[in-house]
Amino acid sequence: MSNPALDVVEFVLTTHFYTQDRDLDENDLPPRFRQVFWSADAAEDAPGGVERPLKATDETTRTATGVDRPWEAVSDLLFTQRTEFSGEISLTQPKMGLEWYRDRADDDRIAGNPTIVAALEAAEDLDAPVGHEEARADVRPIQADRVWIDALLGEYFDEDEDAEMLDLVNVRAPEEIETTLADLVLTGDQEGEIQKIVKAIEHREYLAEIGLREIGKLLFVGPPGTGKTTVSRALAHELGLPFVEVKLSMITSQYLGETSKNVEKSFEVAKRLSPCILFIDEFDSVAKTRRSDEHAALKRAVNTLLKSIDEVSLVRDEVLLIGATNHPDQLDAAAWRRFDEIVNFPKPDRDMRADILRVVTKEMKIADFDPEEVADRTSGLTGSDLRMVLREAVLGALTEDRMTITQDDVMEAVEDFEERDNLKNMDMIDGEGAEVLGETGSNDAHDHGEHDHDHDHGDQQKTQPR
Repeated sequence: MSNPALDVVEFVLTTHFYTQDRDLDENDLPPRFRQVFWSADAAEDAPGGVERPLKATDETTRTATGVDRPWEAVSDLLFTQRTEFSGEISLTQPKMGLEWYRDRADDDRIAGNPTIVAALEAAEDLDAPVGHEEARADVRPIQADRVWIDALLGEYFDEDEDAEMLDLVNVRAPEEIETTLADLVLTGDQEGEIQKIVKAIEHREYLAEIGLREIGKLLFVGPPGTGKTTVSRALAHELGLPFVEVKLSMITSQYLGETSKNVEKSFEVAKRLSPCILFIDEFDSVAKTRRSDEHAALKRAVNTLLKSIDEVSLVRDEVLLIGATNHPDQLDAAAWRRFDEIVNFPKPDRDMRADILRVVTKEMKIADFDPEEVADRTSGLTGSDLRMVLREAVLGALTEDRMTITQDDVMEAVEDFEERDNLKNMDMIDGEGAEVLGETGSNDAHDHGEHDHDHDHGDQQKTQPR
């Protein structure tokens, strides 16, 4: 449970010691605090920063801590005071305030604030739970904050000239990604590859020293809805890196004009935002385009793409490249060669489906829920399919004004999903639009499945039991 006084005191202490210690920079501030003070005009050679002095006014304290009446929370403490005119809360006795906070805050909380850790280290008779450098290393760098990302994009890319290209690139800050790796159901191979890449990122300098620079280019292969996009985003959240997402089918679209330029600019965005993850979706578009003799501009764009992949490096540029495809059979040898690791995303087996169901339903009220029975009935379904089944069960119960669902509700939703899936795969036999739908319906359904399922849900959650 949140302690308003502790929250406010931490913020006031942070503003005081950060202002006093000129050796500290933005990465010594917890993200929730530095965003309050971040300014686009604070640095000459960067898209923004934090200017001293920091002041804990009623407004900034309320924004940073969520405490509605911050002064009321700390007004009875001997070491605090408030200036009526400005509303600034300050310290009359900083050392007493630091001692008060150290006695009441747990070690994990203190370790998450490098500024306070530095103040504790500087105090003669107070101990810090971790060293300052360790605390600083565990705090998400300012380059991963949304405000920094937006400012950098605004500084380096012209809103009018590059608007078309920037529309093709979706950049997410780590704080905007809710799913974590701990939430996911992963196969043993997936876990192993993710651990490898985490270690590679941690030891980039060592890899450079020994000459292993061509590393950190992964290709995720598997049907729609198996979590390729979700795992990539969760990795960005876990590592505290910006997530740069590009849909290759849009980048190479004949309707976009200067496609080669757009490809190059997409990689430039990633390099500017580094360290980051560059996720290229629908990578099979490469193979399709390379086989086409219709559009020379598209072929040039694909050649540019392959060259750009060759020239980006995790070790040198701090860009982790992840490609994803639903159709590995359509990739040619030139595309495969660009990746040093291939990670398979199969449809979940029975045990994985049961695990997925347990995790997805952990906040739901389900009477007599038996995930094993549901798993037995859902062979071939992906994690996002299972989420859709449960969504329908919940919505069905709500139509009957019930906030609790039953096992029968879930099983009925499974049957409804099967019927809908059968309808989706039916051939159109009558009507003027039959020929058009027959030609394009299958591909459209596949593409929409990837967008709706793999991007938005990707719910292979909780680690597969071994």
